[in-house]
Amino acid sequence: MEAAAAAVPAPSPPPSAAAAPGSAELVCAEGRNLKAVLCQRCGSRVLLPGAATFTRRELLLPAMRKKAAAAAGGGSGDVVREHWLVRDMFSFENVGFTRDVGNVKFLVCADCEAGPIGWHCLDDKDSFYVALERVAHE
Repeated sequence: MEAAAAAVPAPSPPPSAAAAPGSAELVCAEGRNLKAVLCQRCGSRVLLPGAATFTRRELLLPAMRKKAAAAAGGGSGDVVREHWLVRDMFSFENVGFTRDVGNVKFLVCADCEAGPIGWHCLDDKDSFYVALERVAHE
């Protein structure tokens, strides 16, 4: 019985983490965030470790700016591909939402209103995306 248990290989990291070398140190074997997610500007805690799942999805986010300007939409933006996926809005420690822009709300830091740091489609009530490149980790 013990020999069989020793032959079982250790779990490998999720394929999405292996495909993203820059984020590999941020993702645990189960695909969740290893570190706390923070606002890049003020350091406010957005998510606790383990609160989100790493995912790859191509989304266009407006350029970083204050909440009022982010809600206006338009202008230049960035295509971001690596995100923390949060399934319950109450998992956030500190996040704000812009007014609706079509069927989307953008996520911003609730303390300094920097953003957008992420995206939420009103058609999918259980999916909140936080762009890895728009936040810090500790």
